[in-house]
Amino acid sequence: MGYRNAIGLLILLVSLSNCQGQKKSSKKTDQKVGGPCEGCEAIFEYGDKKLTAIDTLPDFEKTEPKLKLKGIVYKKDGLTPVEDVILYIYQTDRNGIYVKKETGKGWGKIHGYIRGWAKTDKKGNYTFYTFRPAAYPNRMAPEHIHITVKEPDKNEYYIDGLVFDDDPLLTQKERNKLENRGGSGIVKPVFKDGILTVNRNIILGANIPNYE
Repeated sequence: MGYRNAIGLLILLVSLSNCQGQKKSSKKTDQKVGGPCEGCEAIFEYGDKKLTAIDTLPDFEKTEPKLKLKGIVYKKDGLTPVEDVILYIYQTDRNGIYVKKETGKGWGKIHGYIRGWAKTDKKGNYTFYTFRPAAYPNRMAPEHIHITVKEPDKNEYYIDGLVFDDDPLLTQKERNKLENRGGSGIVKPVFKDGILTVNRNIILGANIPNYE
């Protein structure tokens, strides 16, 4: 093989190697934080609503037992509060149904209208005023509230929904299924001043796939 041919072959091999490396790197970069998440895009359906750290869900005033869901969103270190994180929640009504409206749009046709959005303040705080959801009519799952997270510099992803420690449907088998995405979603309701209060702190990135 001539000198020029040898040099040409070497350049070709180096180029192919670089291309393969770029493909591997690109594949890793393209991985979605949190993995697949059907319905997570609903977090963007707040429209022109100005998001604050506090939101009140529909039917709060007329439904019992009322529930105050609050918490702090932390960085992965579990110590540093994070501002401007959007949280989206949705839940069933007191019959265990995701109630829809004829005028519902987007994911509201599936998640129902009992849903809300909040954006954490400078200290990472958020609060939702709602009511305690009921289990599905077939009682195949514990009472729960779904939670989706959107950090300023990452795609949206879901975390462990909120479940109640005193729920008889939250058996040990059900507890073992929990992934602790974003930290534990098990809360202990405390009744005070006519309202149940629960605390659900969120640790960004905890047990979240592809998180960096």
